[in-house]
Amino acid sequence: MKKSIKLLALIAAVVMTVAMFAACGNSTADVSSIEPATSAEPAEKIKVNVGTLKGPTGIGMTWLLDGADKGIAKNDYAYTIAAAPDELTGKLVSGALDIAALPTNAAAALYKKSNGGVKLLALNTLGVLYILENGENVKSVADLKGMKIGASGQGAVPEFVLDYVLSENGIDPEKDVTIEWFDEHSELAAQMLADKIDVAIVPEPFVTTITMQNKEIRVALNMTEEWDKVADCALSMGCIAVRTEFAENNPEAVKLFLDEYAASVEKANNSIDETANLCVQYEIVAKAPVAVSAIPRCNMVTVTGNEMVTQISGFYDLLFKFNPQLIGGALPDDNFYYKAS
Repeated sequence: MKKSIKLLALIAAVVMTVAMFAACGNSTADVSSIEPATSAEPAEKIKVNVGTLKGPTGIGMTWLLDGADKGIAKNDYAYTIAAAPDELTGKLVSGALDIAALPTNAAAALYKKSNGGVKLLALNTLGVLYILENGENVKSVADLKGMKIGASGQGAVPEFVLDYVLSENGIDPEKDVTIEWFDEHSELAAQMLADKIDVAIVPEPFVTTITMQNKEIRVALNMTEEWDKVADCALSMGCIAVRTEFAENNPEAVKLFLDEYAASVEKANNSIDETANLCVQYEIVAKAPVAVSAIPRCNMVTVTGNEMVTQISGFYDLLFKFNPQLIGGALPDDNFYYKAS
């Protein structure tokens, strides 16, 4: 009897041992075939502080801002909307902003001033300047000779564009025309609406504001078209700049921003009525009807990479020849241009 019990115990022990090794063998095989568990929670979004300007550069950003407010953007965006570039440049250098919409010349000057602290991420606005006339005398650039022209943006790109187009058409800006400069675009618009100026070079959306309020004032010349007739490079007035340190540390967030910004610009160009409402919501343009009329003349784009470099290089060359201080006193080197890793 005792021998039977011992035999049964021995058999049971052998069976348990075999079962344990079999279980271990099965466990090893199963682990190798199981895919890693995926978390139900999405990856944490990167915080990106974005700055944009009222007017054309801000119009292209509206759908991105809307996505941020609705929580559907791929980055965690906090945004600042400013009336003037100076409100953004200091914040970009200090780190209060990571990405900002700026005039192209301001971005180049900031690169020099910050010792490479910013990079050019994309071009976002081409020409937005137009010659307005209260009358029917201006049919070509040649007709501006001998006229008094109201203008704003002295010492900046608007002065350069006017000077270049006049000169290339055989008109001496200092001798053949009289240019009356105003500190603000709004002041120039007010003077024209008060019938104190008959001819002026004006940017959107002020072009639309003026022509909607006075039907006698018309768009006489599209300065982008006139530029294209005499220049070998595109008229590139607005851009997106990124803080160098942020770009180097967060390449994926930068890529996501570019994707979302390009989509925002495309929708701004194609869904004009909805975009106009967003412009009012974000106080980028005061009135929806103004935005509706202005958007088709704002030339909003998203140009990146090698195409961006090719397009802007010639423009910077011309700016440098006109006034080196417009771009910080020196042409930006190759490190200025953002290149995705």
